[in-house]
Amino acid sequence: MAIHPIEYRYGNPEMKDLWSEEYRFRCLFRVEAALARAEEELGLIPPGAADDIGRAAEGASPERAKEIEDEIGHDMMAVVHALAEACEEAGEWVHLGATSNDILDTATGLQIKASLAVLEEKVKRVLRVLLARAEEHKGLVCAGRTHGQIGVPTTYGLRFAVWASEMARHLERLAQMKPRAAVGKMSGAVGTQAAFGADGMKIQARVMELLDLTEVDVSNQVVQRDRHAEMICWMGLVASTLDKICVEIRTLQRSEIAEVSEVFGKRQVGSSTMPHKRNPIKSEQVCGLARIVRAQMEPAFANIPLWDERDLTNSSCERILFPEAFIFTDHILALTARILEGLSINEEQVERNLQLLRGLNMAESVMVELAKRGVGRQKAHEIMRSSSMRAVEEDRTLASVLAEEETVAAHLSSEEIDRLLDPHRYIGTAVEQVDRLVSKLAPLLR
Repeated sequence: MAIHPIEYRYGNPEMKDLWSEEYRFRCLFRVEAALARAEEELGLIPPGAADDIGRAAEGASPERAKEIEDEIGHDMMAVVHALAEACEEAGEWVHLGATSNDILDTATGLQIKASLAVLEEKVKRVLRVLLARAEEHKGLVCAGRTHGQIGVPTTYGLRFAVWASEMARHLERLAQMKPRAAVGKMSGAVGTQAAFGADGMKIQARVMELLDLTEVDVSNQVVQRDRHAEMICWMGLVASTLDKICVEIRTLQRSEIAEVSEVFGKRQVGSSTMPHKRNPIKSEQVCGLARIVRAQMEPAFANIPLWDERDLTNSSCERILFPEAFIFTDHILALTARILEGLSINEEQVERNLQLLRGLNMAESVMVELAKRGVGRQKAHEIMRSSSMRAVEEDRTLASVLAEEETVAAHLSSEEIDRLLDPHRYIGTAVEQVDRLVSKLAPLLR
């Protein structure tokens, strides 16, 4: 019976496959084959041995490796024995000069490289839909909010553009981080490459060339875990942006605001007891799982300070850490893309909320104009503050209160006041900013 929700509820098959036990074994066998090829080219093992080991690596049995591990209690030596058994004559040359983590860490590098490529496409998918929606809604004026209170107007286009810009920075970070995270090494028991002799550095370079991985500059028995901590931090950043987007969607879907809503299926049930409910459950799932991704950062940092040339405390941790971080990050990226692609915007409700305060949210507009006409910024601020408070206390429109203010009347006509209180006229360069961002980021998606 399945236990972990990854097994039956969360995750996409593509990413799950990359962290499956089967794929892990294939990576381990592949690294052993690359090592044999490099050693044969440098004359460390007999001619033809690499071909034999390579053929065996393609068909070696993960099940046999697990059987051997049950007998000997060492996972990597079980892989070595299983591969050696599958060879015709070259079995004695498998794993020559290597320590376990030469193979284990380099195999992890292969998994990381493949997994980051999947995440990169998912980030681009989210960015693509954000840019499309920013352009689509760049002129849709809405109430901006600070501290949960309605402020001056903004546009839905600018809101989407802010998120798009953030996702683009994640792509930039990913490009910088990939060569530091997707790495391998052949450094031997404590990092000296002594078992490989004088050709140790050549062997390492050739193995990584064969596997298309970056080689470490130096290492001890393990690849240094600051690399993986940076990678997990990157996933934490991505998850936090998705959390941020979905928190906003959940807020805007509140009954009292009701400006946006997730897609709701014809037969979808919102509540087991309240039949009318249309809950933002997809966004809530993103927010919940983002917490799990961020939680992976603490163990990732704790894996950096290992004893001396290494200890084993990172190993058991990473068997959980890497699959969960990648699978959940991939899951919420795909889910957020679907949420955004199907997001419905109620433009009539957007307009009602924009007008909800009957001009109060436009006090800044009048204040700035009064200042420009010689009233002075501080005096204009106090006039608008006191007028706004009076409008609230007397349950009146701001325009009607301003009409009774002598200083305002001396500088602004009623027509000018009405124009200044029109929220559609007070969006500054919002449209231009969206256009600029779309033009800047479009090349990232080609």
